[in-house]
Amino acid sequence: MREGTPAKFSLLLAASVLFAGVLTVVSHSREQDANSTEAINPAASAAAAELARYEQEYSSARIEPARMDSQYGIAVIFAGTDDLHYYAKSETAPAPGFELKVQAKSDVFDFGKPLFPTWSVITDPLGKKVEVYVGEFVVFIPIQQTEEPVETAAEADVTITGLACTSAICLQPFEQILQTKIDWSLRESWPQVSLESSAGEDEPRTGSTQPVWLALSLAFVAGLALNIMPCVWPVLPLIVMRIVGQAKKRRGVSVTMGLAFCLGILLFFALLAGTNIVLKVFYGTVLQWGDQFRNPTIVAVMSLLLVLLAMFMFGAFTITVPAAISGRQASGKGYVSSVGMGFLAAILSTPCSFGILAAAFAWAQSQPLAPATIAIMVIGIGMALPYAVLTSIPGLLNRLPKPGRWMELFKQGIGFVLLVIAVKLVTALPETRTSGVLYFAVVLAFCAWMWGSWVGFGTRPAKKWLVRAMAVLLAASAGWTFLPAPSAELIDWQSYDDGTIVQTAIEQGQPVLIKFTADWCLSCQAVEKTVYSRKDISDLIKQKNVLAIKADTTQKGFQATKDLQKTYHEPGVPVTMLFIPGSVRAKPDFADPVTGEIKPLKWRGILFASELKKNLEKLPDKPEPQSPQRSQ
Repeated sequence: MREGTPAKFSLLLAASVLFAGVLTVVSHSREQDANSTEAINPAASAAAAELARYEQEYSSARIEPARMDSQYGIAVIFAGTDDLHYYAKSETAPAPGFELKVQAKSDVFDFGKPLFPTWSVITDPLGKKVEVYVGEFVVFIPIQQTEEPVETAAEADVTITGLACTSAICLQPFEQILQTKIDWSLRESWPQVSLESSAGEDEPRTGSTQPVWLALSLAFVAGLALNIMPCVWPVLPLIVMRIVGQAKKRRGVSVTMGLAFCLGILLFFALLAGTNIVLKVFYGTVLQWGDQFRNPTIVAVMSLLLVLLAMFMFGAFTITVPAAISGRQASGKGYVSSVGMGFLAAILSTPCSFGILAAAFAWAQSQPLAPATIAIMVIGIGMALPYAVLTSIPGLLNRLPKPGRWMELFKQGIGFVLLVIAVKLVTALPETRTSGVLYFAVVLAFCAWMWGSWVGFGTRPAKKWLVRAMAVLLAASAGWTFLPAPSAELIDWQSYDDGTIVQTAIEQGQPVLIKFTADWCLSCQAVEKTVYSRKDISDLIKQKNVLAIKADTTQKGFQATKDLQKTYHEPGVPVTMLFIPGSVRAKPDFADPVTGEIKPLKWRGILFASELKKNLEKLPDKPEPQSPQRSQ
């Protein structure tokens, strides 16, 4: 690396940090504006309708005509407790289509797209971050009238659909229709509401108060901020210096090489924009940046990558730019290589920048295709600009401080920053995977140290390959040991029918375990991992000859869904029931004292593994098959 490398790198960092600071100030200002919004008029023109209830948790909604600034419409006013929530995004709901939806219809008035408030973020039972609406909030549905209505007053229907969950249970999906009367002649007296539309809405926002120029400016600043992402620090100085080194003889070549490098960056963001267009046009969805980090596997891989980069910063091993990427100055291959390096730089900057990119993508994806595409490309322009300047004016590097010990200390300090980010990612993993990833991270760091520090430039090739093969083998063995693979189902679940199989088993004296679940229920997935993935419980089910039945309530028309409410009088899932017939039926806990009907033990929510195990242990063992007697 040349003498001017740290100077150039410092200039790049200083400029990028300045722009990142501007982004923080603007974001904080917008948060203050959002927090100072007016409260909705408490007077209501319609009584509240209860949407969901479980024990002490509930949520209701009412509607009334209202205004938002100069826009007339209907305000849907939600009220409820803090532990009952609705899902804000289809992508992070337990299943696609179960996000909160609000739609208005009238024979006289035309309505636009509903405007939702800014969502809250919770951690679901699987340890994932999920966007939800909770407590008290307002959804505004604007009236889009191009001319005076023929009738000044008319009825309007508002349909609310979604799925409500608490921290322990998910209720059945609901659909509620509310009605209100809209008198257009009284619109000036309608109460005023004020809210900030959610930054993550997939639909175009009506009446957005954020100017386009401000949104594009924030996108540009977000692109600049990508250059200070920790994941890219280990290699960006090498890449930039390679470009300058290729073109150090002629300024014209330097400029064209720099532009080729910037083109590679723009190609990456063009690929993202194209992907967003395809998803929106053909699949009716958008590219949600950051959703991939809700996948535990991706989060684990990213945290381990940061550990490796931290070891590089500590000097445990070195990174060299592959010859296929660095290329040669001669012929057109040098320009192709510069484009490839730019594309690589963009890829390396994104893993640690999902927060910045998610915020920038949010506004872009709430717009029509053309503004969305422009905004995504502006992010790329913001990232490419510093490289265009540095490669066009390489003389700037000579004015910066010369490298010294400060550079090595700075580099090692960044290594600790990377470790902090890695720990932050690990804490977002489900609890069952956290310890394994941490143990493997220690072994991986040791293997990286072996790779780079146990051999040197003068080490014989045979010894070098032996040491590095040992490091790879040790890392692979540790991964096999500490990183959990998806476990196979330990219990042989039978399908639920109209209850005949349950009744037959009970009459024959066989215990029955029913697991009421649903594909959209995240708590049910947590039960699967914390209860039914335990080998001791699965062994007891086999040992005690328990008939295990999976009752699927995903769809409203399923038999299990109907029986859950009508027969067992349960409001939602997850629910586990254990029927104990035979000799233990005399116990009052298990049988109705009047009718003699078997009453099941019931467990709702997630934390019941120990109680289930205790009751399974009380059951008699499965009788051993008798061997045929020998004839006399």
